[in-house]
Amino acid sequence: MKTPIQKYPNTYSYTLAILLFGASLFISALINKGILKEYFPYTSAILLLVATWILYKTDNKSLDAIGLNFKLKNLVFLPLGTLIAAGTFLIAKYLKALYLDEIFHISSAINYKNILYALYAILPTVAVEEFLFRGYLFKKTIEMSSVIKANIIFSILFMSIHVLDEGVFKNPGMLILLIISIPVGHLLFATALLKSKSLFFPIGIHRGNNWATRHLITTNNNGESILYITNNARFDTWPSFIVYILLWNLIFLFVTYIIWKWPDFSFLKRLKKNI
Repeated sequence: MKTPIQKYPNTYSYTLAILLFGASLFISALINKGILKEYFPYTSAILLLVATWILYKTDNKSLDAIGLNFKLKNLVFLPLGTLIAAGTFLIAKYLKALYLDEIFHISSAINYKNILYALYAILPTVAVEEFLFRGYLFKKTIEMSSVIKANIIFSILFMSIHVLDEGVFKNPGMLILLIISIPVGHLLFATALLKSKSLFFPIGIHRGNNWATRHLITTNNNGESILYITNNARFDTWPSFIVYILLWNLIFLFVTYIIWKWPDFSFLKRLKKNI
């Protein structure tokens, strides 16, 4: 007679994943405090990595299934993703500035220490989100259904954690921005994973985007960003605001398309042969 696990393997996998991920986040919340959180904020990311390793072991697989190893061909995706995301953000901001007559300036006193430290501090946060929304469960859903269905499900889940906030619901503009932009972000991260077969790529892109938002271009000349904007545009009508959001996200969709159409990262294939 088959055991319940043998009869319902997918249900078992989902249940185990939810339990392990929940336990990882709970334990991290208990110990990731004080000095540890300030200097090594990686507890939750490490625990989720272990949880993911256990899940793949139960499937008789390894973390190679999502390209998490120390092979150079996978590790290179982390800085590559960061550069792609920061560059995309810079281009999008520049085009917005041209369209709305905003002016770019170089910050007068750049705090390089804080700006570079942010690359380290942002990494564990985005790694946690990638483990949860583009990791084991995302790949498992693809195996059970299809890429399209998995993207729909996890884009909604990913969006939900960003919009289910009292402050967001009180700001209709922010709510609309997130409802449109977050699923686009998921599609970019998911495409990076599926194309590269390594979770390092979406982690790098996610980190680059978050870093650029806070430290590449802002509206404040306080030294916490490399560039800042003056004459920052404000939208007086909903149509102009919606058009701006759509145009902004079209740029990121275009980059997503380029990644998807990139011919198998041929330069990394050559790198692999030389390792």
